[in-house]
Amino acid sequence: MKHVLPWLKQYWGLTASISVTIVCGVLFFGFGQTKAADLLTLIFCGIMAAFLTAGIVKTLREGSMGVDVLAVMAIISTLAVGEYWASLIIVLMMTSGEALENYAESRARSELTALLSHAPQIAHKITGDTVTDVPVSTVAVGDLLQVKPGDVVPVDSVIVTGQSAFDESSLTGESLPVEKSVNDHLLSGSLNGNSVVTVRALSTAHDSQYEQIIELVKAASGSKSHMVRLADRYAVPFTGISLFIAGTAWAVSGDPLRLAEVLVVATPCPLLLGAPIALISGMSRAAKHGIIMKNGSALEALARVRTVAFDKTGTLTLGKPTLHKIHPEPGYTQHQLLQYSASLEQHSGHVLANALVEAARERHIELLEAASLREDTGTGMYAVIDGQSVFVGKFAALAVLNIKPVSAAPDHTAVAVAIDGKFAGSIEFADEARANTPATLKYLNRLGISHTLMLTGDNEFTAKRIGANLGIADVRANCLPADKLAAINSLSAQFLPVAMVGDGVNDAPVLAAASVGIAMGAKGSTAASESADVVIMLDDIAKVAHAIDISRRTIHIALQSILIGIAISIGLMLLASTGVIPAPVGAGLQEIVDVIVIINALRAHRGTLATVN
Repeated sequence: MKHVLPWLKQYWGLTASISVTIVCGVLFFGFGQTKAADLLTLIFCGIMAAFLTAGIVKTLREGSMGVDVLAVMAIISTLAVGEYWASLIIVLMMTSGEALENYAESRARSELTALLSHAPQIAHKITGDTVTDVPVSTVAVGDLLQVKPGDVVPVDSVIVTGQSAFDESSLTGESLPVEKSVNDHLLSGSLNGNSVVTVRALSTAHDSQYEQIIELVKAASGSKSHMVRLADRYAVPFTGISLFIAGTAWAVSGDPLRLAEVLVVATPCPLLLGAPIALISGMSRAAKHGIIMKNGSALEALARVRTVAFDKTGTLTLGKPTLHKIHPEPGYTQHQLLQYSASLEQHSGHVLANALVEAARERHIELLEAASLREDTGTGMYAVIDGQSVFVGKFAALAVLNIKPVSAAPDHTAVAVAIDGKFAGSIEFADEARANTPATLKYLNRLGISHTLMLTGDNEFTAKRIGANLGIADVRANCLPADKLAAINSLSAQFLPVAMVGDGVNDAPVLAAASVGIAMGAKGSTAASESADVVIMLDDIAKVAHAIDISRRTIHIALQSILIGIAISIGLMLLASTGVIPAPVGAGLQEIVDVIVIINALRAHRGTLATVN
């Protein structure tokens, strides 16, 4: 019962229509109570017409007109000429269409509950020699706080003592952990790595970076325009044609019943049913492929996009560092550098260490025993391997070891390798593009998406390199959340509507502001998923192209269903204008039209998607 009552409450119109139809059927066919059935129908249909009329008045005040006008006119005219059963059938179909539409909209995205629940809640406040857990909302500017390994930084702050690596990927898009030490600033929402640090609060929780992102999402969500119902676009011409045929039939015959007979077959049930069923079928098909469309408006908007904007880290790329190049100095080999560094780093939990070990295993390189291990946080690791002293770490640490590198430190992420006090070479890392990203971009181009751009918080060197490799000319680097919003809002009309694809907390505002926000939800932040219109549940960038493909086919079938229904309805109206189709028969024929439209709309659930690899 607890599941039935919410359903009855949400779909009260359809529930009431079915109930009244059953009661009238029992009264009429079971007890022969014709007048009682007619009276109940008259009251019920009159009430429903009044509700629909109130909605029409509101719509007209907003400057538009929907398909409900014809339905109200058909209900009123059939009641006026005593065709009660025809009126009841019209109401039943109207409420069925409304229920289907409400069902699609009930999948709409929730509010910012997940974003808020994942905001930092607790801070470790230092008072004298004691550390106390306090609500983050009570932290004041100047308070000393302790940030432990694995903690989320509670407020924007500056490091007083200690050093550690901080994961800021969810805030800035930078895929690699950033080393922070004394006097370096920390953003709230960043994740501490493997060392305890003491920080001084620079702002309250309300004024910190994480809270600003939440506010941006709220503002962007409120500014998004509402999509017009697909069927409503055809309401005015269809209504005009219907009224012209009905009015002409009445004028020529002089019989008001002729008006009702025409309006019955003009009831816009095909318009009301065709689009929602196609949309629900398309959404269901998308769900089977791991793509969650939150509502029909999102699907319709996605079918119309001309531009797709991508975040880089974790979206176009893998979101983790991988070995890019090995640069050995003369006398050393790539195999030797990778073997020694991976043998040493297998004992570290650093993200770059994991990348080294993974690369060695992929190349089937045997890892050696490491003795006399020592790790200096933020500097590097030392060990004796195969009788040789090995250092793997920052280029800056070489000066401390009195080792002069032969080549300068690269502009991007790299580690230096020294063997027996001599510079042996360097190993570069990069956040590489996903294997199927190029094929996905070509797929989008075949779908008619000619403009793509990259919006990333990563540095310009890395962003330009990835963009050039993928053939993306429009690359915007060093973007904070507000910068991404500005980039989307600056697009000219020829590039709109725009879909934004992202996965981090920093993408949440722009996902909410874009015409369609697509979140890579498999490993992305809940905040991004909540603020997006479409969520990709699988960690597969190809699903973005699949989502657009499904959306376009769905809208094509929805429009096709609407136009088929309109064409058949006009044909029936012309016949009804001659008086050969009584009102109850017309209502029955309209049901046949509905079945035809529904069968065609259900085709949106089927189809074959291209393989992207």
